[in-house]
This record gives sequence, C-alpha cells and structure tokens, in this order.
Amino acid sequence: MNKIMEENQEKHTKSFASIHLILLAVIVLIVGFSAYRLYRWNKGTPSDYDPNYQTTDFDIEVMDNLIPLAPDKREGFVDDGVTTILCLGDDPFSLEQGPGGLAEQIAQKSGATVYNGSFTGTTMAAQFASYNDGYILDAFSFSYVAESLASGDFDLMKTAATYSYDENFAKTTQMLADLDMNTVDLICVMYDGSDYVNKRPCDDPNAPYAEITYTGALRSGVKAIQEAYPHIRIVFMSHTFCHSINEEGNFQNGDRADLGHGTLSHYLQKELDATMDVGVSFIDNFYGSVNEDNYLDYMTDYIHFNDAGRELLAQRFVDCMFPELSQADE
Repeated sequence: MNKIMEENQEKHTKSFASIHLILLAVIVLIVGFSAYRLYRWNKGTPSDYDPNYQTTDFDIEVMDNLIPLAPDKREGFVDDGVTTILCLGDDPFSLEQGPGGLAEQIAQKSGATVYNGSFTGTTMAAQFASYNDGYILDAFSFSYVAESLASGDFDLMKTAATYSYDENFAKTTQMLADLDMNTVDLICVMYDGSDYVNKRPCDDPNAPYAEITYTGALRSGVKAIQEAYPHIRIVFMSHTFCHSINEEGNFQNGDRADLGHGTLSHYLQKELDATMDVGVSFIDNFYGSVNEDNYLDYMTDYIHFNDAGRELLAQRFVDCMFPELSQADE
C-alpha cells in the first residue's frame, strides 16, 4: 500500500516538474521573440532614398481641357473643305513671322491655312476701362480685337495703328479687316506672361466680364466671337513659365513672385477656369511645354521664345488639336 502511494507521489512530482519546464520554455520563447522584434525595430529597414539623386520630372498632371465644338453650332454653316486657323495674341506669334514663326510652324505641321493676327507688346486685358488715345495698345488687346472681328468695325484699330511705330500693326489690322470670318474654322489664342509682368488684374469676381482683367477680357472677347460666329472652335494656349524683372534689374521667378495679382500659376488656373466658363478649349503650356526646368533650352531671355521654343509650342498645339496627324506619324 505504501509502495503504491510512493509511486503515485513520484508520478505527480514528475508531472508537476514537466509543467514547469513547459511554462519556462514558453516564457523563454516569448522573451526571445520580443527581444528579436525590438532588435529589428531598432535596426530599421534599408531605404532607397538617395540624397544626391536629382530629377527634372514634374509630379503634376498637365491641365489640358479640350472641348469639341457642339454639332448644332455648325448647323447651316457651309464648309469649304479647307481647315482655316486664325491666330490671335502677342509676341509668341508676332515676333517671328518667317518660316520659324509659331503660326507658320502650325501651318506646316497641320496642313491648315493659318492667318497671323497678333500684335507685339499687347496683353489680354486692356489697361483702361474705356479707350484712351494716350495708350493705343488697348485697341489691340484681346477683347478689342475680338469685338472688332465680331462687329466688322475696325475703325478704332486702324486709327490706333497709324500711331504705332510697328508697321505690322497696320498690316495685320488690314488683314483682319479683309478676312472672311465665315471661312475660319478655328481660332488659336496665345499670350505669353505679359499680363502677369504688366500687373494686369487677374480676375474680378464682381465683374466677370471686365475687360481690364485678364479673365474678364477673355470671357468678353470669346462671348463676342461666339455670338457672331458660332461655327468657330476656339482654343487658348496658356502662357509658359517666365520671369519678371524687378526694380534692381534682376530676374524674379514668375511662379514665386507675386506682383500684386498672383503668381503665374494663379493666372494659369484662372485662365483655365475662364475657358471652362465660356466653353472653349485650353492647352496647358505652363506644365506641358516650357517650364521652370527646361526654359533655358527654349527661351532667348526672361519671356521670349527661340526657334526651338516656337517649334515645341506648335507641335503641342497640333498634338492636342489634330491628334490624328500625330498618330499617323508614329
């Protein structure tokens, strides 16, 4: 009897010891695993970041907004079978009108008939709320040109042109006066950063059609053309990157310097908004063509383009407006 009790006691002791060993092993495993995780956490993971790596790629989406002309706008319009484009704007079109000119390259790349109705040194917005003989350039700002085209009355432009030292003002005005707008299929408008540099107000929420603001002039000019010639598709080519020049004669980055009405990117966004308001197309050159990283390859100074810059802008226009031509070349 005693022997049996001793054997049971011995078995109980061994079982109790086994449980302790198991618990001890579990504790050791938990402590060891925790220590390993703490070690890995302190060590971290390898990073692919290279502080010396540089890239010129933009992490932003180009803001093109291409709107086709509504079919009902061409009802009753007799198509002559020739694609005719009228270019309006300032220096990008006007400073070079030979084979390397922007309008000429658009014609070459698209196969269209292209008329150049641009005026050097002008702006989208007018300087004064009403025309002032002391500042003739207002007569050649976008809204004034658009209203002349819509009405067919070019008297103001012709008179103002006689006071200009640039003989092209009179020639271009006469060309516009003689142009049959019923043959025009598309109007391409491009102003460089001149409104920004000349400190034209960008927008007036209380007067969306004010011609002394950048976007007001855009809206009023487009409205005039649309009412007179609904069959014409209109596209705005935005400004590109540029600099302004401060009082000390130093360049100021246009996307960082606010001259009183916003930076270049502010003007860009407002222009996009205005084109959407009036239902016309918009091609973003600020991010899509000549930008802060590549402007030295495409500009001759702080704002004007070289031949390569004009070629780039022409190709961008054709790629957007005539994509079938770009696909055919591939």
